[in-house]
Amino acid sequence: MFPLQLLALLFISTPSHDPKEKGRKKEREEEADGGRGERMKSKYDLMFRRGDLLEVPRTLFTHFGIYLGAGRVAHFIPDIMPVVSSNQCRIKQMVTNSRLLLGVLAKCGSVRVDSVEDFAYGSEILINTTDKVCSRPALRGEEVAVRAEKLRGDVSYSLLWYNCEHFVMYCRYGTVVSFQTFQFCKTVRKLLLSRRVAKVTAVLGACLLLYLRAVSTYATLLAVLLPFLIWMAS
Repeated sequence: MFPLQLLALLFISTPSHDPKEKGRKKEREEEADGGRGERMKSKYDLMFRRGDLLEVPRTLFTHFGIYLGAGRVAHFIPDIMPVVSSNQCRIKQMVTNSRLLLGVLAKCGSVRVDSVEDFAYGSEILINTTDKVCSRPALRGEEVAVRAEKLRGDVSYSLLWYNCEHFVMYCRYGTVVSFQTFQFCKTVRKLLLSRRVAKVTAVLGACLLLYLRAVSTYATLLAVLLPFLIWMAS
């Protein structure tokens, strides 16, 4: 974890702020938030219901969250900041790409509540699309939202085994599953565990043995066993 902390200090700058200026800025933000709070509430509460599962397609993946009402979304995201800093003001800032990437590497993240705008990041928002593919019925909206709120805080993150989709699936359906992970593993299996790969592995193994002239029992066994296992798993 220590090298990742050093990387975080390099990639994530720590700006120095005047406390008075920081206080005035906070007051201005609170005034602005108070002024548009009712508009946000009326706008997004007409579009979504409390407990809705929100889905945001990205380039390589899809991000998920649970709508809590009043323009707020609970979502699980990788983040290195809680590991390297205890400053809550910095932690609550929108997660940058550097923070996200280092969070994935360090396997740490947090369930946080952000505005709909920060959650969507300019992308289209889909609503409750997994209701059509999940075999379990969705829980009541209030129960879904309460589950999401109870899970707020730092959580261990895994790109394959516990990501944002696992989080929302548990909140809405009571099951920890990710269709993205399933599809990824299925694709990897097709690419690596195929008969063509088994044949290529056998040929490469034989050529390597002949080139190195290391025809020992263990080397031969490995050259035969590896393509055999790939063939049987294909």
